[in-house]
Amino acid sequence: MKIKLKLFLGFFTLVLMLALAGAYSIIEFTRISSSVNAILEDNYQSIQATKNMLEALEREDSGILLLLMGNFREGRQTITVSDSSFLQALDIARNNLTEENEKQYVADIESHYSRYRSLIEYPIVNTSRQGNIEWYETEVYPLFQEVKESIHALMDLNQTSMYREAMTLKEKSKRAIMPGIVAIGAGIVFTLIFNLFINYYLVAPVKRLVHSIRNYKRGTVFGAEIETRDELKDLENSIRDLTAKL
Repeated sequence: MKIKLKLFLGFFTLVLMLALAGAYSIIEFTRISSSVNAILEDNYQSIQATKNMLEALEREDSGILLLLMGNFREGRQTITVSDSSFLQALDIARNNLTEENEKQYVADIESHYSRYRSLIEYPIVNTSRQGNIEWYETEVYPLFQEVKESIHALMDLNQTSMYREAMTLKEKSKRAIMPGIVAIGAGIVFTLIFNLFINYYLVAPVKRLVHSIRNYKRGTVFGAEIETRDELKDLENSIRDLTAKL
């Protein structure tokens, strides 16, 4: 085998190992990127929707308290705006069902909120309910808590799923890094082996040739005895022929 081919195969093997490790890492990181996008599009969107529902529900509760104090205009305006915000967030959650049984969680929110909404739609100002804290505590507040708990249940579902996905991404990132570590280790080992290979098949024969030429100059017979069948063997034969003519 020619020296050029030997060197080419050695470097080609090293480059191939690094290329395969790099390609595998790129594939794994691409999968991780896709998983991150899925989390942002699915779980995070649902979590943000539940936060918006909670904020809207809290504002509605403030609107009810304003009505209890006789502030009709501001109280109704607060409830109307909050109700619209709540329904928008609920619609986002309804159209972003990605987890098991998530549809049932959304249905629970719809059911509880429907009861809560029907209760606060009745007139409060200038009725027996105005200033009636007992009515608020016994009828309104329990429904408010039910809606709130059902929203928290949906939020916990998506947060748990997000945490689980994050742990999965952590494991995937480790798998993506491992080929690089293995490639570096294998590259170091292969470089050491390749160095021994060059010393044995290239450096050592050249040294023998130089040593034989020096001995020839001192009067001994030239004889490097190159074992490989490559350019160095051809060089030995050429020097042997030249010394024979001399």
